[in-house]
Amino acid sequence: MSDRLEIAFAALTQGLEPAVAALSSDDLALAPTLRQMDAKSGGAVLKAAEAAAFKGKAKTSIELLGQTTTGASRLVVIGAGHPRDAKETDWLMLGGYALGQLSARKISSASLIAELAGTDGPVAADLAADLALGAILRSYKFDKYMTKNRPEKVEGENGDAQADGIRKLIIHTADPEGAREAFVTRQAMADGILMARDLVNEPANTLGPVEFAERCRELTSAGVQVEILDLAQLQALGMGALLGVNQGSIREPRVVVMQWNGARSKRAKPLAFLGKGVTFDTGGYSIKPAAGMEDMKGDMAGAACVVGLMRALAGRKAAVNAVGVIGIVENMVSGNAQRPGDIVTSMSGQTIEVLNTDAEGRLVLADVMTYTQDRFKPKLVIDLATLTGAIIVALGKEHAGLFATDDKLADDLIAAGKTTGERVWRMPLDRAYDKMLDSKNADMKNIGGRNAGSITAAHFIGRFVKGIPWAHLDVAGVAMDSAKTDINQGWASGWGIRLLDRMVADVHERGEK
Repeated sequence: MSDRLEIAFAALTQGLEPAVAALSSDDLALAPTLRQMDAKSGGAVLKAAEAAAFKGKAKTSIELLGQTTTGASRLVVIGAGHPRDAKETDWLMLGGYALGQLSARKISSASLIAELAGTDGPVAADLAADLALGAILRSYKFDKYMTKNRPEKVEGENGDAQADGIRKLIIHTADPEGAREAFVTRQAMADGILMARDLVNEPANTLGPVEFAERCRELTSAGVQVEILDLAQLQALGMGALLGVNQGSIREPRVVVMQWNGARSKRAKPLAFLGKGVTFDTGGYSIKPAAGMEDMKGDMAGAACVVGLMRALAGRKAAVNAVGVIGIVENMVSGNAQRPGDIVTSMSGQTIEVLNTDAEGRLVLADVMTYTQDRFKPKLVIDLATLTGAIIVALGKEHAGLFATDDKLADDLIAAGKTTGERVWRMPLDRAYDKMLDSKNADMKNIGGRNAGSITAAHFIGRFVKGIPWAHLDVAGVAMDSAKTDINQGWASGWGIRLLDRMVADVHERGEK
């Protein structure tokens, strides 16, 4: 990715940059600072608003140039919509939108006045911190491999040459010290999300299972314990389902175990988060169509989310014990690759008839699920996987599919999704679907047929859950090539980190603080 956008907080009138963005509510009521700027310019702001029919609606803006009397040579007024009705995710999106408007002006630094009129609104510090997080997420670019066609360096308004647009954003607020404190948790979130995006965007030739596992070691600097299980260890554990997926690749598989122990009681059962990490998925002998196969470098987005979540929890010193376990493999075609019809023995001892080698993620999760439960005895387990195209057909790019054996866990995830905007839709689990996985030749087969593909895939994973609360998130439609938003303009979204962090904070940390 490009260098991180630098964020600073300052008082409302302290050292404004030549380029300034300010917020206006939907009734065009001007906050005190913007009202003062309007008065100094002889009413230029309101006159410009009238000429442009600007009413302060969300995702609208006007620009004033050369208004030196306002203290800014470039002033962008951004509509905030209905501040009284706004939620946390609205401020995030507004911060992203504001950064997008400023970046389009080819400037290297700018001020954003985080002040709104006509509302008691969110605490000034939280508003500023949320705007900052939205701006950071919007600023993300993955361009490390670009050697040509980079934007030409332009002369910034403060005289410095820069190529990648705005590099520093100063957010002015009534409570800059409070904003800095509130931003600590948002910074941890940004670190996790951007790390996940980097992992998903990385091409498969540079990020195989071994390289992915090594990248996880970065979490040790945040206090996460990282353990990497190699091929010999996986063989000794009897992870036949996971190993079968990887056997066609010349690259060795890995399982990474990440532990964050932040609960007051070190005996507290951990929350377990599992991720599918297929660094490239050809489909094996059940090979995928050539068109779009390049996107299968992102078939490890579930695992990337788990890594990003662990970084976020550690970064904000979450008061929980959490364990993240990811199975990392490459599903390739070779003379040694798994064949349709092969029967493998999972770590649980259950046998699986592999009828479709492209239904591989569930095989990986089966062994990871068994390992995690046997070793950690978790309080609950949530897995994430870009598991099925069927979930995209059902839900598009707006929701992840949620499957759960526990109603409270499902409700907690749904509530967190509504708060963060990372929405989930609960799908059914039913014995009639489970029966579709019965095999004549083994304990089960890895596909249930054409119908209800995402549901039978979830049921397959469920056969390895040992009676604890469990939720499965099928993120195939939201983790990569997802719908563009004001906080994500790229290919990899980092979806799920804000969702799960919020669920942890709202449900599992309350008793610990």
